[in-house]
Amino acid sequence: MAKVLEKLSIVRKGEDYLITLEDRDGDTTEFTADYDQLDVISEAIDEALDSDEEEALAADDEEEEE
Repeated sequence: MAKVLEKLSIVRKGEDYLITLEDRDGDTTEFTADYDQLDVISEAIDEALDSDEEEALAADDEEEEE
């Protein structure tokens, strides 16, 4: 079963970035990534949000109508 994300932080450490993920149980996992890797992550997030944007906007419209 997938863990539920509670916190995400990204801080610059020298030339790289430290990505820290914390789940609801308080367990943390750290990753280092360079600029290019962080850019790929950013693009993947944008693509996921863009693909769901129309559906999310439709749901917001339905809530306003009620």
